[in-house]
Amino acid sequence: MVELDHPLNTGKPIDDSWGLVLDLERLVPCVEGGRVIEKTDPDTVKAEIKVKMGAMSMTFTGTVALVEQDPAAHRALLRVKSREKGGQGHANADVTFTLADGGGTIHTAASITGKAASMGEGMVSTVLDALITDFSQKFAAAA
Repeated sequence: MVELDHPLNTGKPIDDSWGLVLDLERLVPCVEGGRVIEKTDPDTVKAEIKVKMGAMSMTFTGTVALVEQDPAAHRALLRVKSREKGGQGHANADVTFTLADGGGTIHTAASITGKAASMGEGMVSTVLDALITDFSQKFAAAA
């Protein structure tokens, strides 16, 4: 399990950021290599992400679901469940957004197995950290 915390600086009103968190079809493409395949219900999408880890490139497909939301506290929990295409591994994560005016925080708790995990926890943390940092910048632009 890899756990990471990142600041989210948007410079935007809290309601703009909250609206983006709840709109998975707009949120998922903020992840580098991420795209929505289809919306399966109001709070769930099928999605795909292509990730580069060192010399390896992997594609994970699965679901992103909004499993908890507290509008008063502007806190939301997204659950990502995915499998490596053509492989045995998976990448699952709970991502908690806690928003405030001008930004907030993102807490990620990820569990990764298979080829990606064989690269070592240091590599997984580095790649995940870079993905979330990039996501934060794209989130700020989209909010």
